[in-house]
Amino acid sequence: MKNLPSKKLRGLAAVVAVAGLAALAVPAQAAQTSGTAGEPLPVGKTAESQVSVRTETVQRSAALAAGWNSTTAKNTVRYNKLYKAPVIPPSKCKEVKGTLTTAAAVKAYDQQMLTCMWAAWAPVLKAAGADYKVKPTLIVHNYSRVNTYCGVVRGPQSYYCGYKNGQIYIPWGLIQTYWKQNPTFARAYATNTIAHEYAHHVQFVTGILDASWWRQRAFTTQSAKLEESRRRELQASCLGSAYIGANKRYYPMSGTLYTQWTYVVANSGDQKGAVRDHGSLSNHNWWSTAGFNATSSTTTASRCNTFAAISSRVS
Repeated sequence: MKNLPSKKLRGLAAVVAVAGLAALAVPAQAAQTSGTAGEPLPVGKTAESQVSVRTETVQRSAALAAGWNSTTAKNTVRYNKLYKAPVIPPSKCKEVKGTLTTAAAVKAYDQQMLTCMWAAWAPVLKAAGADYKVKPTLIVHNYSRVNTYCGVVRGPQSYYCGYKNGQIYIPWGLIQTYWKQNPTFARAYATNTIAHEYAHHVQFVTGILDASWWRQRAFTTQSAKLEESRRRELQASCLGSAYIGANKRYYPMSGTLYTQWTYVVANSGDQKGAVRDHGSLSNHNWWSTAGFNATSSTTTASRCNTFAAISSRVS
C-alpha cells in the first residue's frame, strides 16, 4: 500500500435522497501479498463527501411536499412499525466467488447480495406495512463526479438515492484497489458497504429516511442537525449488520473474513477533525455489533432504534 491517498469509511445521505457509507480508507501501509489473508489493514481519513446545491434543493422540496411536521416525523423515526416486525431470517445465500478486480465482478458480487437482502427483508418490511416488493437498482461506478437523480456526488463514494424504487451506487474501483492490497479485506468492505446501503433502502420504504431528513432540516442548531444525521447513519450500519449476522452461517461470516469485517466496523465513522455526521468509531462499532447479534432478539430492528437512544450512544 505505497503512496496511496488516505480515505475514511464514511457516507452521505438524503431524502428522496442520497444516503450511505461512502469511501472507506485506502490503507496507507502494510499491504498483504496477493491472495493471502492476515491482519486487517489500517484505516485512515477520507475526503469529505460533497453534494451539490441542486441536490439540497431537490431534497428540501421533496421533504416539504411530504407534509411532515414535528409530530409525524418523530413518530415515524422513533415508533415505526419496523421496530415491532419479526427478526430478519437468513437468506441462506452464499458469497459469490471470484476476484473483485473489474466492474463486472464487483457488480455480480453485490447484485447477488442485493437480491438476497431484498428477499430476506421482505417479510420484515411486509409486517411493518412497508412496500416490501420495491427493489433498488445497483449501479457500479468509477468516477470522481457522478450525476444522479438526487444530484451530483463527488468522490469514490457509495450511496443510496431514493428516486423511484431507489438506486445504490458502489465505486468498484475502490474495491479493486483493496483487492490488490488484501482480498479478504476487500470482501469484508464490499459486504459491509452493500449491506449498509441496502439498510438505507429499508429506511426509505418505511418512511424513516424522509422523516429523518425533514427533522434534520427543521432543527435550528448545527449540533442537533448533526446528531440527527448520526442517528440515521448509525441505524443503517446496525440494520446492515443485522442481515450479515442473520446469514453468517451460510455466507459464511467467520475466520479471516469475520476478522476483517470486525476491523471495518470498528474503524468506520467520524475520523478526527472531520464533520461529526456519522458517529464516533466506538459508537459505529457498538451499533454494528448490536445489529450483527440481533438474531437472538424477537425483532431485529428494535435493536437498531437509534432514534430512541441517548445522545452519548449516537455521539
